[in-house]
This record gives sequence, C-alpha cells and structure tokens, in this order.
Amino acid sequence: MSDLLVRNIGTLLSGDLDQPTIDADAVVCVDGVISAVGREAEVPVPEGEVEVVNARGATVAPGLIDSHCHVVLGDYTPRQKTVDFLESYVHGGITSVISPGEIHAPGRPHEALGVVGLAIAARSCFANHSPGGMRVHAGSVVLEPSLERRHFALLQEAGVRLAKFGFGDYADPMDGVEQVRLAQEHGIVVMCHSGGASVPGSQPITTDHLLALAPDVCGHINGGPTSLPDRGVLQIMEETRMAMQIVQAGNLSSSLRILREAGRRGALDRIVIGSDTPTGTGVMPLGMLKTVAELSSLGELDPAVVWALASGNCADVWSVPGGRVVVGAVADLVVLDAPWGSQAEEALGALAIGDVPGISAVICAGRVRVGRSRNTPAATRQVEVVTWN
Repeated sequence: MSDLLVRNIGTLLSGDLDQPTIDADAVVCVDGVISAVGREAEVPVPEGEVEVVNARGATVAPGLIDSHCHVVLGDYTPRQKTVDFLESYVHGGITSVISPGEIHAPGRPHEALGVVGLAIAARSCFANHSPGGMRVHAGSVVLEPSLERRHFALLQEAGVRLAKFGFGDYADPMDGVEQVRLAQEHGIVVMCHSGGASVPGSQPITTDHLLALAPDVCGHINGGPTSLPDRGVLQIMEETRMAMQIVQAGNLSSSLRILREAGRRGALDRIVIGSDTPTGTGVMPLGMLKTVAELSSLGELDPAVVWALASGNCADVWSVPGGRVVVGAVADLVVLDAPWGSQAEEALGALAIGDVPGISAVICAGRVRVGRSRNTPAATRQVEVVTWN
C-alpha cells in the first residue's frame, strides 16, 4: 500500500461539531491512517512512493457514514433486486454503512438460533468484503422474544455489536424491554424503529414504547416513513439521551423541525444522519449527500456542521472508525466541489443553496477508490492524481 498526500485543499471539513473546519491545506495518510494534517510546507511527507491527490482548491471532507443502510449478504438488495448498490454508494461519498438489521433477507428467521446465525454470518461476511472499498458494519441482530441471555453471550463472543428492535414477533412492543436490556448489557448498540409501521407485519412504535424500551438510538425519528408526533420528539429530546436519527426516506418537514429544536436546545451532538435505503424508497447512491444539502439549505445550518452530523456524530454513536479528519483516524476522505454550472463557487456554498456537490475523488483507508463520480454532477474542479517517488 503506497502512502497518500492530499494537497492544495481549499476547505477542509473536520467532521467535528466543535470545530467543523480546519485551517489546513494538506492531509497525509500512512498505512491507511491519517498521519498529519496541516500546511503542506510543514507536514512530513513519507519517503518513497507516495500517491498525491491534487485537490486544486476543492473541499475535502471525511467520508459520509450512512447510519441506516439495509444490507443483507454481499452487494445485493433483495428488496430492490439490485446488485452492486453498495459500490455505487461509494460514488455518493459514503465510505461506511451501518446495518439496521438484515431484515430483508428472504425467509428471515425468527427462532433464536436462526436469528443469531444470520447476524453472525452477515457480520463475518462483510468483515471480509468491502464493496468499492467501503466499510460495512453488518450483522445487526433483530431482537426477538426467543432470544435469551445465552444467545447474547454468543453474539458478543462473535463480535456482534449492533441490534435492531421493531421487527420481532412481539404481540406488544413493550414486551421487548428484556431483550433490549440484555443486548445493552452485552455491549450491543440498540437502534429502535420509531413512528408508523414501515413494512407489512411490523408495528408502529410510539413515544411511550420508546421511553420504556430506552434504546441507544431512536431510528428515523423523522419517519421511516411516518414520523413521531412533534410532542413525542420533544419528550425524547427532553427525557432521554437517545441519539436521534434523521433519514432521507423520512418526512422532510419533520426533519427540519427536529433539527431546529435540537439546535435550540444544544442537542445537535445527538443527531445522526442515515439514508434508510434501500427500502421501498429505492436505491439512492446520493441519499446522504441529498440529505446534507436539504438540511443545510432548508435547515439554515452551516453545511460543515451538517456534514459532521453525517460523519463524526455517526462514528461516535456506534464507535466505528472514520468520520473525522484527525491524526490517527482511518483515512476515509471525499474530495468535492460545487457542481459544474452552479451559482456557488465551492462545495459548502453549493450545499447552502441546496445543490448536490460534484465528487471528484473518494478515498477509503488511504486508497483512491473513486475518481470522478458516476452519480454526482461533474465537479467544477477535478482532482489530479499522480505518484511521487
């Protein structure tokens, strides 16, 4: 693996809410990890062969983390009968995805051993498979009443760290408190469905259910596709410490109200972004970018702050690599610019007026995996990639 230098950066996003931009024009990556961030004249460039990405004044940001992406096994979505969708998502600036449960697996099991087996198999498969270079955090166990403490111990031993509540065979969602607590006791982050039912056979999850279940993440609080009522959102915000997930497949009007209220209450650190695709909404390679553009332009937030909700915040809530431009972080980066023909002059300006930026490079673990994106508009400034010896 050659080392990497990204230079001539116009604007550098950090993925950190407290300091959303960094005064630097160069990032150095060694062995897939960010080793230096600063001014090019001052950062240590590794000796030997170095791949050099000339950003030519464009914006560089941490790769987006889609916190709600419906993977199953392999780069295939049974719901939409589409292959290679994850590789296509990399062209949308997404360098990691988090599974909310492999619920679209045909014939998904409900008995304990099948549930445990599916989660372990999905996690193990994607540990050895990186479509387009992205990191897939799969193997999210779907909580079922058949699961007992011994099953969670087995899941923990196998490295399963994700769970989803909302699609199990519970007569009443309140009956799931035991499994949620057992999962949390075994180091598993629990995301809970919220709002109206999303697929046949599932149930609405109300605010009262959420308060009793007390998951770590209130999934698609803006709707998947039907949102919680405003009063319920305020209760979650005031009475819990749950992370609150906003998704592309939800209710945009609700998203904007939630974002404004979280900003007013100093709770932006609890907001995370996901696409909630592929589902009935479809395959959306630009789902995360589109959400960032919508929330930036209509939510009247600094686009660099919104980007942090879709990167660093997601990394924090799920304790996954990437999400920030900082020494020691996994080198997952996106080079983007105003789309060709936009009235904006650079990427943040484009996002602020609702334009989807053009991507000219996506870097996963220190390797350039995508050049000019096949899914975004063309970037005004295209990167140049050369090798220094």
